[in-house]
Amino acid sequence: MEVRAKSRFVKLSPQKARDLVSKMRGLHVSEAFKVVNFNNRKAARLIARTLKSAVANAVNNMHMNADSLFVKSAIVEEGPRFKRYWSRARGGVSPIRRRLCHINIVLTDGKENK
Repeated sequence: MEVRAKSRFVKLSPQKARDLVSKMRGLHVSEAFKVVNFNNRKAARLIARTLKSAVANAVNNMHMNADSLFVKSAIVEEGPRFKRYWSRARGGVSPIRRRLCHINIVLTDGKENK
């Protein structure tokens, strides 16, 4: 069985989260929590929150055992951008692009639902 959790419109550039998420794929949930808890980046806190939500969905909604869960896939997709402009000299402007991302985590217990 699979369980999903999504965090949408996270104020974080997708580039900053993708390297951390790639280290989590295929790991046991307890090992994935170690990866994010011992990393003191903003992305680690946001990914840990999504991972915690996925585990809670598995335990409460699907009645799965939290000790048997693995991270099947973890993807960080690009979200919309806030586009602003910064005034510059002689009437010019510089663009400001605030990037957002969507964090998707899929957990599985290793058993296939037939």
